[in-house]
Amino acid sequence: MPLSLQFEQVDVFAEHPHQGNALAVVVGADELTTEQMQAFARWTQLSETTFLLRPQAPEAHYRVRIFTPLRELPFAGHPTLGSCKVWLGQKDVPESAEIVQECSAGLIRVRRQGSRLAFSAPPLVRSGPLDAATLNLIEQGLGLAAGQICASQWVDNGPGWAGVLLASREEVLGIKPDYAALQGLNVGVIAPWAGSGAEADVEVRVFMGEECNEDPVTGSLNAGLAQWLIGAGILNERYTASQGTAMGRRGRLQIESVNGTIWVGGEVQHCISGRVFF
Repeated sequence: MPLSLQFEQVDVFAEHPHQGNALAVVVGADELTTEQMQAFARWTQLSETTFLLRPQAPEAHYRVRIFTPLRELPFAGHPTLGSCKVWLGQKDVPESAEIVQECSAGLIRVRRQGSRLAFSAPPLVRSGPLDAATLNLIEQGLGLAAGQICASQWVDNGPGWAGVLLASREEVLGIKPDYAALQGLNVGVIAPWAGSGAEADVEVRVFMGEECNEDPVTGSLNAGLAQWLIGAGILNERYTASQGTAMGRRGRLQIESVNGTIWVGGEVQHCISGRVFF
């Protein structure tokens, strides 16, 4: 008999369905093998697929494993919020309670902020300025002129992010990536919106060189960028990030620094419910 498990598909960092980043979530996946999880993630072809499991850490509410079509990730942002939304749908948890998610990167705190969920940014596993060879590779891979990058930093909290700051939103939206030239590097690009009354403060794009695609809305990258840019005094302690514009999406992330902790928040919309067979 095939194993039948509850399956949800949600849209993360979206104020309305189909505007953010889709996530597949399999509930009660403790009996699945790593090979089965990876096969299902490869089949969904979403940027990430997650599997909810019983926690191993006593302080955690649940454990999650996160897979791209190619590999398992120790941490990712939109899978954290989407998985928490699905888990909360199974439980009766007070609105004021802080949720603790266990993943390979450790324990991640999640809070409810009205209709939004927000996760606390995990520590960076790599920081510091990018070297000249990496900057040259990014310039070649993103079609940027020499000197067009205003600032750069490693902002890696698991997926290997390199972050670069450009001068304008228009420059970010004009990028046409050459994934072969990126040589597997995962790059996040950020720049300010111009003018008063703008819908957001910054525009972000993410190019996943390893998987040769653009991610619609990326919590982990935005967490790393915030740790860098707020810490450097380049961005305010509270701002709104827009991502997905170039892909026809309308992702919105609410970034806030509270007592030195970066919180990355957004809306999560339910889109599909059903069962999946293994």
